[in-house]
Amino acid sequence: MSSEPPPEPVSFCEALRFWLKLGFISFGGPAGQIAIMHQELVERRRWISDKRFLHALNYCMVLPGPEAQQLATYIGWLMHRTWGGIVAGGLFVLPSLFVLLILSWVYLAYGHMPLIAGVFAGIKPAVTAILVQAVHRIGSRTLTTPTLWGIAAAAFVAIFAFRAPFPLIIAAAAVIGVLIGKLSPGSLKAAAGHRSGGKSFGAALIDDMTPTPEHARFRWPRLIMVVGIGLALWLVPIVALGSGLGWQHPLCLMGIFFSKAALLTFGGAYAVLPYVYQGAVSQYGWLTAPQMIDGLALGETTPGPLIIVVTFVGFVGGWNTAWLGPDQLVAAAILTALVVTWFTFLPSFIFVLAGGPLIETTHNDFKFTAPLTAITAAVVGVILNLALFFGYHVLWPEGFEGTFKWVGALITTVVATALIRFKAKVVAIIAVCALAGFVIQFLPLIQPFL
Repeated sequence: MSSEPPPEPVSFCEALRFWLKLGFISFGGPAGQIAIMHQELVERRRWISDKRFLHALNYCMVLPGPEAQQLATYIGWLMHRTWGGIVAGGLFVLPSLFVLLILSWVYLAYGHMPLIAGVFAGIKPAVTAILVQAVHRIGSRTLTTPTLWGIAAAAFVAIFAFRAPFPLIIAAAAVIGVLIGKLSPGSLKAAAGHRSGGKSFGAALIDDMTPTPEHARFRWPRLIMVVGIGLALWLVPIVALGSGLGWQHPLCLMGIFFSKAALLTFGGAYAVLPYVYQGAVSQYGWLTAPQMIDGLALGETTPGPLIIVVTFVGFVGGWNTAWLGPDQLVAAAILTALVVTWFTFLPSFIFVLAGGPLIETTHNDFKFTAPLTAITAAVVGVILNLALFFGYHVLWPEGFEGTFKWVGALITTVVATALIRFKAKVVAIIAVCALAGFVIQFLPLIQPFL
């Protein structure tokens, strides 16, 4: 144990500068983002102890939504009340939002050019490999019993063979989890989650024995107020869009659709991507399957939560629907992307600010975690279906009767091996594949097979 005294109280402005910095350096997906926060907040700055940090993380892991962004929101709220949480969570998202708006515009304005198209052709096989790695990573952590394997297989068959809607699969998995949790709880014993090893990095500003701040204590009036404000922030824009533009207008439909998507992100962004695909591509036709693949690639290359890919979906959807007219494509795309981002991330703030004290009382309660364990198992099967679907569109873009893209298959295999076996960094992989696609455009004998 270190005898070093705790650091001086952190001002709101100092915390704001840190959260802004974090928004620009938070690469590496949720695992990398959480590792960066642990290194900065626990080890170096000692704003919060290891045990309290991991306890906060366990809050966020049982919530739908991006857990790293919610963790930043929670710690910001714990340190500086409601505005601290809003600033921390908002700055975690804003840098990636602006970067992705620029990349989305470049993609739509110049993506048809051969060299730019070649860059995306090199990235698409990498995206398929990234999904394969997601199946492996989540599955190896989650599928620890035959029952959980069975739930994953059933979810795969339901969405692959019967085209079952993603929300129905999630609801069925939750019901199955509740039933099995009562009848045979041992068959849902999942792998260990994030736990504290009791390691100390010195006295922290919010230490193990620091009492819960007054503003973080549960009170019914505060809960009602926060939920009421959150519902108003959702309902007023939805009603304004519906009454002003029409309930079937793309902007209103996207607001409702992505509000539902935000409630289904148990297990991370990869869990909700099949639902986004079903709605945005198959049901509404806001963008095409190849565009969805390209959007996931762009989302992987930006800082912030991966679910920020919905900003790209909104941007392309606004551009393709041209709801402001053919001369205002960029304005329609930006407005749509902002609306989609608002409705996607708003629930995360409400969950943390309103439900933190309530969720703490249910953490480690098996009656609460059993359905979540079953849902996570089902998500593995759903992501596998998405990986196969993307793989089909990347390797056989013209159907099985068309040309097999053997160069793309080779890239997919190499990238999957690098990610799973050698733990390669996703951003570095995307950069190398983009360069490979660029170079292959100058090789006419190989280019048709990418």
